[in-house]
Amino acid sequence: MDFSFSEEQLAAVEAARAVFSGTSPDDVPSPALTAGAVAADFDRRLWGQLAAADLLGLVLDEEYGGAGLDTVAFCLVLREAGAVLARVPLLETCAAALTVQSYGPAALRSRLLPDVTRGALVLTVAAAGRTGHDAAELAVQARPEGPDQVLDGIQTAVPWAQHADHILVPAHTPEGRTLVALVPREAVTLAEQVSTSGERLAEVRLDGVHVPATDVITADGAWNHLRDLLATGTCALALGLGTAVLRMTSDYASKREQFGHPIASFQAVAMQSADRYIDLRAMEVTLWQAAWRLHPLDVSVAKMWASDGVRRVVQTAQHLHGGFGADTDYALHRYHAWAKHLELSLGPAAAHEEVLGDLLAAQA
Repeated sequence: MDFSFSEEQLAAVEAARAVFSGTSPDDVPSPALTAGAVAADFDRRLWGQLAAADLLGLVLDEEYGGAGLDTVAFCLVLREAGAVLARVPLLETCAAALTVQSYGPAALRSRLLPDVTRGALVLTVAAAGRTGHDAAELAVQARPEGPDQVLDGIQTAVPWAQHADHILVPAHTPEGRTLVALVPREAVTLAEQVSTSGERLAEVRLDGVHVPATDVITADGAWNHLRDLLATGTCALALGLGTAVLRMTSDYASKREQFGHPIASFQAVAMQSADRYIDLRAMEVTLWQAAWRLHPLDVSVAKMWASDGVRRVVQTAQHLHGGFGADTDYALHRYHAWAKHLELSLGPAAAHEEVLGDLLAAQA
């Protein structure tokens, strides 16, 4: 079997690298230097470049202006985004759009997806639930009122909510089913929250929000698909970040001398770097398995490795850099802050270990 990436997938990588070549982690606002959110908006210039390079429609069908590529190609692009700490809602918008394409009604697809491809529409997803630890679909209740659905509940830590045109909100019905509603930002109440990376999050409160039937996805499996896609994309961002950090650490250890020798030649330093390289390879292989199959078991395994792996990579990098790693003029502390956010997003390793245990027990 040939496990190499296709020409189309590699072309997506080259296009992403060309776009992200103008983005530097050194230019990312530092959470250590700013009280509250680091910026009022995401990087609109970069968002426009992604749209111009046809990367926002990468996984959408050609009829909506997309390229029709798969989740693996999407994760390859996200890996490049993570390496430069790209401040754009790429994961959330594209994952939401792909779910609308796969499960949404035809009228909703035709209305939304061409604008996503052009970069004219920003989407986000309420995936953290009320506390960040409970199931997101249980945080909001949906009750029918005529053909519409009325939503009540609270979702916390919603990324880019202040800038999104619509928020995809999972909700449970009185019958115990899960639906996904497309909610306009203006229909909800937002309370400011801030991530460890310094980026804006929001608590989203829904008080009797009416959503027309045309904006509700009721197909079975829609929310599970979207949640797994978000978790897998988070793993791709973590892999890109971790790879960039290990490269930065290797370069530093090769130049930093102690006792007349580069510290990279010391056995203790070499062994720690080798362990982190193994972490990255494990993160990589589990990511591509998850991106290929999008099965809950594979996604949980990938997120376990991504959460623990990216944390170990940045911690080792800080250790090997010494005091230099805490210098706010150096990018490592920005990577560390973003890594902590990615580690906890969509559940830390312990949460996915529990999910994995439940899945394996159900198959026994």
